[in-house]
Amino acid sequence: MGQYLRGDVLLAPVALDNRSVPKTRPVVVISTCSDGRIRVSPVTSKPPTDASSLPLTIDDFESGGLDLFSESYIMTSRIITLRSGEIIGKKGRLTPDSLAEVAARVPDTIHSGTQAKPKKSRTPRR
Repeated sequence: MGQYLRGDVLLAPVALDNRSVPKTRPVVVISTCSDGRIRVSPVTSKPPTDASSLPLTIDDFESGGLDLFSESYIMTSRIITLRSGEIIGKKGRLTPDSLAEVAARVPDTIHSGTQAKPKKSRTPRR
């Protein structure tokens, strides 16, 4: 099990939707949890037509990178939770500016690693 940080670009088996088979693809770490799980956004080579995304180029990397011959796209509207043991490898790390752009497109509750708790409904007293 590795230690991963926000902004790391990893390889992991993920499906882009509920109907497709998981495929090894790059993912960007959005947040980490204390129990070893990480929340990631997948990267795809084709711009999604039905979801929010952010272009990714080699210039967005602080270290490492992907074998990019053209732009790829971070699917910021798709957040997947993985166990650290599912990670195949690390490809690099985004620049602080690129990470800030990604973070601006993802809900705040995802960044902190916590989900907002639903409020309990109260039954009025009689």
